[in-house]
Amino acid sequence: MTVNRALFDEVMVPNYNPSAVIPVRGEGSRVWDQQGKEFIDFAGGIAVNCLGHCHPALVNALKEQGEKIWHLSNIWTNEPALRLAKKMTDNTFADKVYFANSGAEANEAALKLARRWAIDVHGEHKSKIISFNKGFHGRTFFTVTVGGQAAYSDGFGPKPGDVVHCDYNDLESFKALIDDNTCAVMMEPLQGEGGIIAPEQAFVEGVRELCDQHNALLIFDEVQTGVGRTGELYAYQGLGVTPDILSSAKALGGGFPIGAMLTTAEIAQHLKPGTHGSTYGGNPLACAVAEAAFDTVNDATVLAGVKEKEALFKSLLNDINAKYDVFSEIRGKGLLLGAVVNDKFKGRAREFLVASMEQGLMSLVAGADVVRFTPSLVIPEADIREGMARFEKAVASLV
Repeated sequence: MTVNRALFDEVMVPNYNPSAVIPVRGEGSRVWDQQGKEFIDFAGGIAVNCLGHCHPALVNALKEQGEKIWHLSNIWTNEPALRLAKKMTDNTFADKVYFANSGAEANEAALKLARRWAIDVHGEHKSKIISFNKGFHGRTFFTVTVGGQAAYSDGFGPKPGDVVHCDYNDLESFKALIDDNTCAVMMEPLQGEGGIIAPEQAFVEGVRELCDQHNALLIFDEVQTGVGRTGELYAYQGLGVTPDILSSAKALGGGFPIGAMLTTAEIAQHLKPGTHGSTYGGNPLACAVAEAAFDTVNDATVLAGVKEKEALFKSLLNDINAKYDVFSEIRGKGLLLGAVVNDKFKGRAREFLVASMEQGLMSLVAGADVVRFTPSLVIPEADIREGMARFEKAVASLV
């Protein structure tokens, strides 16, 4: 059997259009393809590979748990899940954790819990969910409807009801939408897929205050921002605004699929036995790997290092831009960064991704106008500098 990009077109549903490059091995922040060509990884599996590729702590956790027990279902609990949940609650506002397999599932659980809480406590009328344009919360029908990008939610028939949107960082528009029928507000504490857009402090504080005034739950989608990505364990900690429910995934497993919903004991009690569940959620393999990832990232030196690497990334990107004048802004926080293309390259961010691959660099986009970088949180300085040298060659090839 010849395993190449053509085989994808033969056997895979065409909802993706992947690169012709097929990576087969990774170590740290470097990856090699089938032909042995080396790439520096500034994509990080879309903010998932928080410790790079094949980090010894994760490999060891997987090997050790793989020789003990893989799967039980939630008829039984397991030690890795309990240890991980305890560590997550000890280090956040939350008292309780629900484990799923992905960010979409964690967000689905958060939204279902919010609706159930509102109906139990306030009645059937309290069902409105507010979220924000350009937001992204997953691909289930509920989460894609709550997400603020019609391109992802249109074309599948009738959507779940009582979901409304307004612009991010527009507190007046939000104030006009929220009322006593609102059960929840879902937002990213730094918009990822929508273009790496940070919240204004007055906006995020205002949203929290208005949620309190109207007895609505504030849900932070920290699927992309959580587990060290912004230089805090969770981004809400850097904003000084605490949500009622938080979702986590991506970096939580360091590359192994896992999601989690965190909340308070008072809210959690509304998911009684039988109201929600997951066959694989909280399985021992995923939780053992996630525990190792969580322990490694939840370290003062690692988190401080993220902020240092942010400064280096921004400095090098600004140096490139000073030479070639292709970006209007470098934005983001920690190692969730976006380079916004200027009017000369409007709508052409993907060209930078393609040109980077040709130079041996893996990067991302966030929409048509933003080149996105989400590398390993522990990427060495030498790899940052070499990756940026390759990115500069890619930029030079486009101007």
